[in-house]
Amino acid sequence: MKLESKVPSGPLAEKWSHYKQHQKLINPANKSKYTVIVVGTGLAGGAAAASLAELGYKVLCFCFQDSPRRAHSIAAQGGINAAKNYRNDGDSVFRLFYDTIKGGDFRSREANVHRLAEVSVNIIDQCVAQGVPFAREYGGLLDTRSFGGAQLQRTFYCRGQTGQQLLLGAYQALSRQIGLGNVKMFPRCEMLDLVTVDGKARGIVTRHLETGKIESFSGDAVVLATGGYGNVFFLSTNAIGCNVSATYRAYKRGAAFANPCYTQIHPTCIPVTGDHQSKLTLMSESLRNDGRVWVPKNKADCGKHPREVPEDARDYFLERKYPSYGNLAPRDISSRAAKEACDDGRGVGPGGRGVYLDFAAAIAKQGEPRIREKYGNLFEMYERITDESGYERPMRIYPAVHYTMGGLWVNYELMSNIPGLFVVGEANFSDHGANRLGASALMQGLADGYFVLPYTITNWLADQKPGVTPLDHSDFKRTEAEATDQIKRLLAVKGKKTAVELHRELGHVMWEQVGMARSKQSLETAIAKIRGLRAEFWSNVNVTGTDADLNVALERANRVADFMEFGELLALDALQREESCGAHFRVEYQQKDETGQPNGECERDDDKFAHVAAWEYAGGEKQPVRNVEPLVFDVVMPTKRSYK
Repeated sequence: MKLESKVPSGPLAEKWSHYKQHQKLINPANKSKYTVIVVGTGLAGGAAAASLAELGYKVLCFCFQDSPRRAHSIAAQGGINAAKNYRNDGDSVFRLFYDTIKGGDFRSREANVHRLAEVSVNIIDQCVAQGVPFAREYGGLLDTRSFGGAQLQRTFYCRGQTGQQLLLGAYQALSRQIGLGNVKMFPRCEMLDLVTVDGKARGIVTRHLETGKIESFSGDAVVLATGGYGNVFFLSTNAIGCNVSATYRAYKRGAAFANPCYTQIHPTCIPVTGDHQSKLTLMSESLRNDGRVWVPKNKADCGKHPREVPEDARDYFLERKYPSYGNLAPRDISSRAAKEACDDGRGVGPGGRGVYLDFAAAIAKQGEPRIREKYGNLFEMYERITDESGYERPMRIYPAVHYTMGGLWVNYELMSNIPGLFVVGEANFSDHGANRLGASALMQGLADGYFVLPYTITNWLADQKPGVTPLDHSDFKRTEAEATDQIKRLLAVKGKKTAVELHRELGHVMWEQVGMARSKQSLETAIAKIRGLRAEFWSNVNVTGTDADLNVALERANRVADFMEFGELLALDALQREESCGAHFRVEYQQKDETGQPNGECERDDDKFAHVAAWEYAGGEKQPVRNVEPLVFDVVMPTKRSYK
């Protein structure tokens, strides 16, 4: 497999401008001759579909929700980064670029990250023009706040509902194009497979979730904007419907899957309360602007009411370990620090799996009304779930699976190694390296959809003769038959366990063996157990109902079937990456303290692993092939990543 990044030549700060100045163009009158399929309607997909239709392309847009506005982007809370320097605190495009490269532990492509920082300044203006109600300060200017991994305030926000408001902005742009007839929307439709013709992406196979109808659609290009794969862990902050199926099935058709082991653990989630839960709830990282994270210094104090623990008996461990960033240390570092405290027996709450997020000092200094103004809906959500008031006692938080930095490999143009298959947002690997900084997911999704893909897809389509492949083509018929056969196979098993039960067992293996801390032994154990679970799934899953109507059990089983394979790929990638970097923490590779003991900080191996690992499907039960794209650093040299 040949991985060509297609990064333009020239100085880093001029690459994107140079690309746009020399891209191929398509006559406006000819754009309507091209059909683009967009799968997913979150921030990346919704923005892409709206923008491409606005340019004049014919767009077919698919989502498995009943409405595009129910995409999981709506759940994002804290904010969106942009290098606009409204605070005059020293921010710049370069600083956002540098913070993102460093935050990703020097495992991302420089050119993609710099472009992201460049276009970030346009995103805010676009969203304000759409009516997104960003918070404003007293003088009427847009307000900003801090997020982890940065020492300045570049995060724009709408209280704790930023994702919702940004998605509504993209949704209204999309709805306008639907009304004009430029976008044909297919809700409640799930992508089952990718169709390739002569090595190029030419369409998709879908199943209508209400009728069970399996249908193929043809296009001149396919755009996947289907999000991440965090639900391979079963419990995560993702919506239950989030899955890996679209990208994994594209992988099985030849698309390289890059860095699947890079899975982010968010430090600020409501702790697990029992086996009854089907998902976890995120508490925005923005709360760490005013909340102080601590645990008791003494194990004997863990059972006390937090207000009974005196100040000198508290360990504000993030402030102690990372004084320069304190409670706003990056997510991977903060998560491991919380785990370390709990593993030491100083965790709080049921099972000792929690740390405190305390707002007492902020309330005393700013007053409760100001805290309510900034975070009110988040406090309300916390109280509804826990029956505890975050104003009266500290919140309890613990790390949980949240975001995935890995995804399908794409070049600078956001095109995978399959010509004509573009991948945007969380579904690709391109911008975050081994760890995503807070408030950068919304930034990447909108950057890809509004400001990058409309240029790069045009550059590719200009070389293609317009005209979709007929649906009676043999490759469409074959792919559709294979997708249908898998559904028939699932219904025919007639076992004794539901897909949910088997998914929960897979998630337990993933969290315990491939979670926050990984080792050669744990990863080999995980791979063996996953193979056993996969065999049990195909011999013992029980899918009730039929494929001729709405069947949620069939939907779930179809997705869990992919997780059963993908979980092994994730663990294999983690096993092969013999270093610690960002959110990928191998216990064998840690920095040492002054006594020579491991100190819990990542030890990278830049000589061996300063590259992207792009996995190639080999078929059946064969081990996939690991390809690499070397990472070249011309501007920011990899250094020891420190937030102390």
